[in-house]
Amino acid sequence: MKVTFNYKTGEPAVSLDIDEGLTVMEGARQEGVEGIVAECGGGAICGTCHVIVDGAWFERCGPVDPGEEVLLGLSPEREATSRLACQIEVTAELDGVTVTIPENQL
Repeated sequence: MKVTFNYKTGEPAVSLDIDEGLTVMEGARQEGVEGIVAECGGGAICGTCHVIVDGAWFERCGPVDPGEEVLLGLSPEREATSRLACQIEVTAELDGVTVTIPENQL
């Protein structure tokens, strides 16, 4: 499934094919996408894989759970469609999703 990563810094976008069933964070880490630090490895306890989901795709990413909500609340760059990439499972419904990586992670 195709996932495109834009950067708030203006760097060129990166488009990846990520296997269905992986998370956006896992695919980004496998390919070395800059800005996805993922210090906790996907445990949703660090907030260093923050992405801003394009508004057209946000609802398809599933609900934000309470723990994720707390971590996102700590981010100075949080936006209405912010998510942790480790909590977004890549599915056929998300093929073509676009996310933006903030300038700074927690």
